Amino acid sequence: QVQLVESGGGLVQPGASLRLSCAASGTIFSIRAMGWYRQAPGKQRELVAGITSEGRTYYGDSVKGRFTVSRDNAKNTVYLNTVYLQMNSLKPEDTAVYLCKSSPYDNIDWVTTGDYWGQGTQVTVSS
Repeated sequence: QVQLVESGGGLVQPGASLRLSCAASGTIFSIRAMGWYRQAPGKQRELVAGITSEGRTYYGDSVKGRFTVSRDNAKNTVYLNTVYLQMNSLKPEDTAVYLCKSSPYDNIDWVTTGDYWGQGTQVTVSS
C-alpha cells in the first residue's frame, strides 16, 4: 500500500507562484513514476506533469514553461518519496483540484492496478 498526501494549495492572484508537495509513504519501493493531475469543475481530469524514476519529466501543453516537477527519492529503507510541483505565472484557468499519483511503471499516464492517488489540494487563481 502507498499513501499519498498533498499540500501547498491555496488562493493566489494571477501571476503568482505556488509550490505543491506530495509525500508518499508505505511500500514506496513499488513506485516508479509520480506525477500531478488536475480536475476543474465540469472538466475532465488532465495530466499536468510527470516524472520518471530516473528523473525524466514531461508536461501538459497548457503548463509547459510555467510549471516544474521534481522529486526526492528515499535513499534507504525509510519509506518516503516526495514529488513537488512548482507553479509559476499562475492563470485563472489553472484553478482546479490538483491530485498526486504514483505508478509502478515509468509512465504516469498508464492506468494500472498498482496506481495510487492522493486526496487532492485545491488551487484557486483569482483576483
